[in-house]
Amino acid sequence: MFQSLSERLESVFSSLRGKGSLKQEDVDRALREVRRALLEADVHFDVTRDFIARVREQALSEEVLGKLSAAEQVLAIVHGEMVRLMGTKHKGLEFRTSPVASLMLVGLQGSGKTSFAARLAGLTRKQGRRPLLVAADVYRPAAMDQLEVLGRQIDVPVHIERGEKDVVRIAEAARRRARESLQDLCIIDTAGRLQIDEALMHELERVSERLQPDEILLVVDAMTGQEAVKVAAAFQARLPLTGLLLSKLDGDARGGAALSVQAVTGLPIKYAGIGETVRDIEPFHPERMAGRILGMGDVLTLVEKVQQVQDASEARELEQRLRKQGLNLEDLLGQIEKIQKMGSLGKIFGMLPGMSKLAAAGVEPNEKDLARVRAIIQSMTRQERLRPEIIDGSRRRRIARGSGTTVQEVNRLLKQYEEMKTMMRTLSRFRQAGRGLGTLRGNPLMNRR
Repeated sequence: MFQSLSERLESVFSSLRGKGSLKQEDVDRALREVRRALLEADVHFDVTRDFIARVREQALSEEVLGKLSAAEQVLAIVHGEMVRLMGTKHKGLEFRTSPVASLMLVGLQGSGKTSFAARLAGLTRKQGRRPLLVAADVYRPAAMDQLEVLGRQIDVPVHIERGEKDVVRIAEAARRRARESLQDLCIIDTAGRLQIDEALMHELERVSERLQPDEILLVVDAMTGQEAVKVAAAFQARLPLTGLLLSKLDGDARGGAALSVQAVTGLPIKYAGIGETVRDIEPFHPERMAGRILGMGDVLTLVEKVQQVQDASEARELEQRLRKQGLNLEDLLGQIEKIQKMGSLGKIFGMLPGMSKLAAAGVEPNEKDLARVRAIIQSMTRQERLRPEIIDGSRRRRIARGSGTTVQEVNRLLKQYEEMKTMMRTLSRFRQAGRGLGTLRGNPLMNRR
């Protein structure tokens, strides 16, 4: 989403890298460009004005002016203020009520409420909760059907009363069912609005007053830009909102909502939707998001994604086997499948520092190549994966037919595999040599003169 903004800001800091010490005219010129970049990203005008004022005040302080590495000085200040803009630190869901807590999701129609309800159900289930999804949109039957389908996908029960029109009764019945079936969390998907509608807002107020939910979360479409600020303000005026959920953060819009809505409402952005599936949800960390926008990467989130798909004991076992036996194509297939579980290659690469520059230059990861490699390896027998050296000409032709590729592509993969094996053997020798040197240096006999 932030690619255009990232590219603009990167060009600003690149222009400062040629400077020695930081001068006022350098600051003024850079901040004019930062301001233009934020406004083009559809960040709210008032938010942009205050942001630039705070950055200017710090950049023109005596502690900064005149120092070397002008780009790093301004980058650090912009990063700090961007983190502040988005809420400083991640705030998770808060549950106060027992034995059944409740989350109430509100927002405009099409903002992604129903999908987010299912995502939160899947997330809280992993955290040890026993959620019950509640279909409280009585105006759009398709919303009930959608929630029912999503609930089946994540194995979470869904409370539906198709004949009932009173949302308060539905919510209360759902809470009774949760208590009786030992579910400890109700996630209520309310009706959406095409615009702020008085009757429907009154309905939400009734549910809020009667149910007293632990959290009332506004789902904001990240692609709506400054309009998201107006929507958030309207809902906040009528309901005791406790936080925000940012949907469609993986879209191709300019991202102004993410940089505006928290600053205007004072509400924390708790989670972000980052894809199309029910599992595409991640905690919103302002510091990490600022790092992504400024091209500094987000290694912590990448590590967390790796941990989700890679068991620690399994990783140690693989490492020991690679040291003793080397890499085989079965291992390579397993690692490719784990990478694909983490999400698209574009998202993964976007979390690595410096990758925004490569993307700007048109160098992006090719998901089709990865799928092609996987198809080739899956077309091999297990014996061929474990001992690729037995793959002769006839086997290569059979593998190419089975994977829908050419013999040349099979040959290329096998050649790359051999190069990878050679590189890993070399790295292993370097590691062993390093340990040997460390042992020698630690030996008191080697320290005598």
